[in-house]
Amino acid sequence: MVIAAPYTPAMTASSRLEKLQRLLAAEPDDPFCLYGIAQEHAKAGAIELAIEWYDRTIAADPGHAYARFHKARLLEGLGRVDEARVELRLGLEAARAAGDAKAMSELAGALEAIGG
Repeated sequence: MVIAAPYTPAMTASSRLEKLQRLLAAEPDDPFCLYGIAQEHAKAGAIELAIEWYDRTIAADPGHAYARFHKARLLEGLGRVDEARVELRLGLEAARAAGDAKAMSELAGALEAIGG
């Protein structure tokens, strides 16, 4: 098990990404690391790359509702609204199965906002 240094706001995006990559090397299917890498790419504006990492997160953990939520937001931003709706519906199912009321609310709100 790799022990990571605590997150500090002063960490740069590249240092956070490097840390996540090192953690992922130790546990290649760790949904936390995969999701974190997707989030870092999304924050950096690397949208297609972020979508690929959200897909890897979902492959490792099909019930990861927030990976689907954030992937859907990126798809919507690219004008791929039908794909975004599919992801939001799947995320809503995952959140419902997990009993995650907060995720259910956020996913349902996002789906409603795009006419789903």
